[in-house]
Parts: sequence; structure tokens; C-alpha cells
Amino acid sequence: MNIQMKNKIKNFLLMGCVSLALGTSLNSCQDYLDKEADSTVSENDAFVNFRNFQGYVEEIYNCIPDKEKCNWCPSWNWGDDEIFNPEADNRMTHQVDLGNFRAWQTTGNWLYKDGSNPTSTDKFNHSLWPHAWYCIRKANQGLANLDKLVASKAEKDLIAGQLYFFRAWWHTELMQYFGGLPYIDTYLDLNSELNLPRLSYQECAEKAAADYRKAADLLPINWDNEYDGAATQGKNDLRINKIMALGYLGKTYLWAASPLMKNGAQAGASKNGKTYDYDEEFAKKAAEVFGELLTLVEGGQTQYGLAEFKYKDVYNHERSADANSCFSDIFYTKKQNWKMPGSIEAIFRGPSADFNGSNWNTSKVFGPKVDKVVGHDNVIHQPTANLIAAYGMANGEPAYIVENGKLVPNIAGGFDPTHPYKNRDPRFYHDIVFDGFKYLNGTPGQWANLQYCQLYTGGNMRPVANGSRTGYFIQKLVPHTCNEVDRDYDWGSAFHCYLPYMRLADIYLMYAEACAAFGGASGKATNFSKTAEDAINTLRDRCGAGHVAPEYVADAHKFMDEVRREREVELAFEGFRFNDLQRWLLLTEAPYNVKYSDEFDRVEGADFYKNNDPADAKVDNFRQEAILTRHFTAKHYWFPLPIKDVYLYQELSQNPGW
Repeated sequence: MNIQMKNKIKNFLLMGCVSLALGTSLNSCQDYLDKEADSTVSENDAFVNFRNFQGYVEEIYNCIPDKEKCNWCPSWNWGDDEIFNPEADNRMTHQVDLGNFRAWQTTGNWLYKDGSNPTSTDKFNHSLWPHAWYCIRKANQGLANLDKLVASKAEKDLIAGQLYFFRAWWHTELMQYFGGLPYIDTYLDLNSELNLPRLSYQECAEKAAADYRKAADLLPINWDNEYDGAATQGKNDLRINKIMALGYLGKTYLWAASPLMKNGAQAGASKNGKTYDYDEEFAKKAAEVFGELLTLVEGGQTQYGLAEFKYKDVYNHERSADANSCFSDIFYTKKQNWKMPGSIEAIFRGPSADFNGSNWNTSKVFGPKVDKVVGHDNVIHQPTANLIAAYGMANGEPAYIVENGKLVPNIAGGFDPTHPYKNRDPRFYHDIVFDGFKYLNGTPGQWANLQYCQLYTGGNMRPVANGSRTGYFIQKLVPHTCNEVDRDYDWGSAFHCYLPYMRLADIYLMYAEACAAFGGASGKATNFSKTAEDAINTLRDRCGAGHVAPEYVADAHKFMDEVRREREVELAFEGFRFNDLQRWLLLTEAPYNVKYSDEFDRVEGADFYKNNDPADAKVDNFRQEAILTRHFTAKHYWFPLPIKDVYLYQELSQNPGW
């Protein structure tokens, strides 16, 4: 390899600053340093005391991409749960449908954007791939200079814990899409020999786990209770803590235990049983870590808890008078002075400094564009009928089951095709806009014919170009009142959205999956009282859904199916579905490789919907129809590395098939 090429890859993997800008970048972690915008200091000054060193670390927080607001019409749901209207065919969601996984570099999504700038506070300047290598190097540089820090042991632990966490986090975020990579755990300058091998996923996971464990042992549960957190009392929600480190440690072990990581990429896993074949040792490690975390939470030793699902009007996300927290607040706030979403449940988030950016486009890409009843670009995030089928019945039974690669209505469990929206899991009514739903609360004026959704086959909200292709919209992340009549996307509503990377419900779900992988429904950690079944039922109790039905508890594979369905529902549209199908070896398998719509005819007259709950409406000819099939092969279990980079040195090999 020639010198020019070697320096190029080193700059790519090992990029860093000669001089370090030390302004804090977190709006909720403010003012460690009050410096001029163009102020820089030498490396020696950066590491000399806690205040300066923390300023150095703050730049890593600043690099965490905001998935919802990183572009005008961003894309982050790449599983079978979402489809766009055709005007958005150039977005990553549709390019994944086509099998064009190389488009991760060209579609302007949160994984990669041109012009990423780690020091910028512009939400458009942050993406995962370029920032990961920058921040990994930055973490290694900080750890290599810890001996320069003149500070107390507690202060040194805070700095080291954050750096160990971030070194692992940027690696594991990349690994979800690209598999095992070089794990860079030493500080390398441009004179270092570059021959870092690609490790297997599980080898990388072990290294990341060691870093997360160090972070968990060094960091406090709550910075507000630390002397050095006092300067930012009440604004430490985003600072890395013990619970975050434990959450990602458990996740790292669970992902390493998953069928893809144990058995390798392959088609046909649904037929050969490999989709249920976990690495039990990794699963047991995951369960123990999650058990450690949940024991702290349920023992009241943390600031986290499950947000309450109590609604006076679930369709309008109007909380009950006795609710102390609100499920909807995890994802968005309005009329709360731009308060950052998350409630008591969000564990790991990045900064959301440009909160008003929520109004400019994010709030306008979830509803119908028919007659411009929702403004701005003609791009719509729409749930597939696959996702609708995942929402079970109020009694805890699934609404659909998978038989011979098809979604089949579970009539025995209580699903009624003549009343498909009746007696469903309460989360369905919170998340989904369906036929007859009152979409416009205010005086509709010129949009009177759109006040109540016509989402039946041939209805006025069903045009493929600017309505729903599937028969549904989703309002989990952005409420339906973001429209031209109710105008919750105006300044006065102070609408602020943010998608958390990790929340407490996900911890319960991952705990349940890890335990089920080695012990079925009764599997449990040695350090936590709840079984896998109990963990799933904890989430169902929160929203008022029925417990896992006995026939699914008794069969280990059926119970795992219920755990997976619970993940699909609880974490709907939060960006986890693609990685879940991937690690379960289900990307290539029917029905998960097909995107469906629901087609049906109305029976009730228009006045029914004005005077009755739309969930009670009777329909006729209810059926699923395929919109598209994703023709994936084994190579689609991993994204391709950039072509130009795999030629830069021999050990950085391309993923198979690409």
C-alpha cells in the first residue's frame, strides 16, 4: 500500500483534532465552559482539569445523530413495518425494499450524510458512519491522556466511564448494520501501522462488553447526586450513567446471542429452525445484566420508570387527570415549553438543541396530503398492514398468527374480520389512525370531507400518491392534530419530537428475550425475580392488555414468537424492526419479506362515525393484499461497507455478496 493511500484510511478511521474546540454542545447539559465560538486550546490544556476534560467529552455527545430531524424527510424504519408513498421512492426505506442496500450512503439518512461536522450544532450535520470513527478516536485519545488529568478519583471515574461507554457505543451501533469490524481500543496516530483485522460479531461484542462493564462500574446512576453534577443540576438527563451502560451491555450480549450472530447469514431459517437457535451462554450473560438493571429500577434506586398509559381520550392522547406521567411524552411534547421528550422512561438520547426543527418537517410527514390537509412535502410515513396485524387483542391473544409463511386471522383468539378494530390491544388506539377516525378536531372548513378518515378501499384518503397505500396512518410519534385545521405544528404548540435510542420498555423486552432463549417463558436471571413471561406481562399491565395466553406460554417457540410480537408492537416505528428481523434470520422469510395493505368495504353510513367509536364499525370483505415483495438473499443480512474503503487496506474486507 502506498503512503498516500495509507494516510487516507488513517484519516478516515482515526480522524481527530489537532486543536480542540471546547464548547459544550448539549442544550440540557450546559455551560461547563463559557468560551468564544472560535476558541481553541492545546491538547495539554484540554486534559489538565475536570472542567476542560468534560468539555472535550461533550463534543462526542454532540455527534449523536437525531434520527427524526437529521434531514427534511428522514428515513429510519427499514423493516416490514413501514412504507412510503411513491414520491419518497428515493428514501432509504424504499431502497431497502428494492434490495439496494448501498443506498445507505446516498439517501441522506441518519446512517450517513455528506458534510457531517462533529463540531456543528446543526441537526443536519450529524450521521453515524463518519462520526463513529471520529468519536472512537476521540475516546481513545481521551483515555490515553487520563494521566494528565489533575482531579479527584470521582472526577477521573466520570471522565473514564463516559469514554469507555462511547468507545463501545459507536462500535456497537455500526455493528448492527455491518457486522463485526475492527475494534479500535488504542489511540493510533498517523505514524502507526494500520493492520487492524475485521473481527467476528461475537469477538467485537466481547470487546465492547468489556468497555460497557467498565463504564457501568465507574459511573453513577444519577449525575444530579454527584458533586460534579451539581453545576448542571436538573439538566443531566443526557449524561452517560450506570443504567445506560448496563442497558447497552445487556443489549450487546443479546445481539451476540441472536440467531444471525450464532449461525451466520442464511436464507430458509424459518424452515430449518435456526431462527430460534440462540447462543445460550451469551443469552445468560444478557439476562444477568438486565436483571442487575431491573433490580435497581424496581427497587426505586434510579430515576427511571415506565411512563403511565392512562388516557381520558386515547385517540387524542389526552391523559387522565390522575396520570403522573404520560406514554405519549416519551416521543413528543406539545405546549410544554419545548420540553425534551422522554418522560421518565427514556434512558439514552442524544441532544435535540434545535427543538423547533420538529415543526419544520417532522410534524408534517405522517398524515395525508390529500387537498394539502397536512402541509409541506408530499412524503408520508405509513404503517403497513403487517404492523397492524401485530397489534393483538385486548384479551392478550394475537390478532394474526403466521402459518406456512402467511399471516392468518386468529379467529379462535377473538379477532373478528367483520369488526377488525374492535377489542384490540389499547396501544393500537394510541398509535394507529384507522377508518372512521376523527382526524380534524377543529372546524374543518374546506376540508369537511376529510374530517373523518375514509380509509376503506376507494376512500378519499386512499390515493397512493398522497394518501395511505395501506389503509392506515400512524400517530405514535407525531399526533394527528399536526394538520392544517388543528395546527399543532405551529409555534404556539411548542411541538418537540425526539426518538430515544433506548427506553425502559426495551429493557424489559430484551430481558424477556434473553431469558426465553435459554429457559422459555419461565426463564429468569439469578438476580431478578421476574421470569420472561412476567416481563412481557409487565408491559401489558402498563397499557391494560391481556397477559400472554396459556397456549403460548407452554411452547418455547410460540412464546418466543409472542416476545417478538410484543417488541414489534411496543417499539413500533422506533427504528428497531429491521435489526430485529435481521438478527432473528427473518429478513428473507415470508411473510416478513412482503408488505401488505388491508382492503375492505364500509358497511356503516357516514353518520355512524360521527356518533360512535370507529372501533365498533362493521366492515365487509376484509382482506390483506400484497403491495410488494422484497427479494432478499443471504447477503442482505449485512449492509455493504463503502467500496472505496475496503480497498484501502487488506484486512478491511467487504461483507459477503457485496
